[in-house]
Amino acid sequence: MDKLVVSASPHIKTNITTDKLMLAVVIALLPAMLVSFMYFGLGAVKVVVTSVAGCVIFEYLVQRYFIKGKNTIGDFSAILSGLLLAFNLPSSLPIGIILIGCFVTIVITKMSYGGLGKNLFNPALVGRVFLLISFPVHMTNWPVPSFMDFSLVDADTSATVLSVIKTNLMQGMTMSEIMKDLPSYKDLFIGNMGGSLGEVSALALIIGGVYLVWKKIITWHIPVIYIATVFVLTSVLWVFNHEGFANPLLHLLSGGLMLGAIFMATDYVTSPMALKGKVIFAIGCGLLTVVIRLWGAYPEGVSFAILIMNAFVPLIDKYYKPRVFGKGVK
Repeated sequence: MDKLVVSASPHIKTNITTDKLMLAVVIALLPAMLVSFMYFGLGAVKVVVTSVAGCVIFEYLVQRYFIKGKNTIGDFSAILSGLLLAFNLPSSLPIGIILIGCFVTIVITKMSYGGLGKNLFNPALVGRVFLLISFPVHMTNWPVPSFMDFSLVDADTSATVLSVIKTNLMQGMTMSEIMKDLPSYKDLFIGNMGGSLGEVSALALIIGGVYLVWKKIITWHIPVIYIATVFVLTSVLWVFNHEGFANPLLHLLSGGLMLGAIFMATDYVTSPMALKGKVIFAIGCGLLTVVIRLWGAYPEGVSFAILIMNAFVPLIDKYYKPRVFGKGVK
């Protein structure tokens, strides 16, 4: 006699598995990765290879010697975490520091909670913020992009667009004066500017985002509402003071907004489940990003904003979680 196995709802059969979801996100990140290789050369290759390899190795070691369970190396989640961490790092970062970031990302933030699906915060963002606080000099050393230059010569460095704006505004300069030294909107859009590997090309990130929405891996709600919130808030401030605030287009095309909104804030584990929850989460991310960018100590606020909102996800889900099937039906 066969046993009847009753599992928890929902009782829906689908061919979408964890490894397929993770692989789709990895594929969506490829355009941005290729752009980073074209502008930052072998430095970008070094960071990506080290970060991915480090995350995979650390996850394997933890599962091999500390967590006796199913090996999850093949589900692409460690590879994805490595890619996302790399995309939040400058191409000049030493290998040793990258590996420290991998350890924090995988061992402390992901595996210490029990592995994929149980972590409270986005692992790659925790790794990035830890490195930013621990190694601020290395983490703010931004090589100047040089298209298709794969030489091993150390590149010159420069400040990011957001840091140039913030520093010069604090020194009393006007936006009209600052704009003269900033890259063109075309360069900002295609990625010809200094910054972390994955934040330089809005075009490549948008292509990846469209792919994910088309494949129904993510919905449009969090990225669009997040970006729209930043756009609206910065537009209002800019309209009232053109010379004291950067225009909204600069906020959208520079920094980690596109990377964060499309690939980090939409993480299944650390974002709300219900639509209303997603809206609240996205608006909160956008609001905090603007506040930190304009009045915080750092010129960029995306990582901190998403991590802060990650902490509110359990509370948001408590009040806006989807109705259990059959509950309340008479």
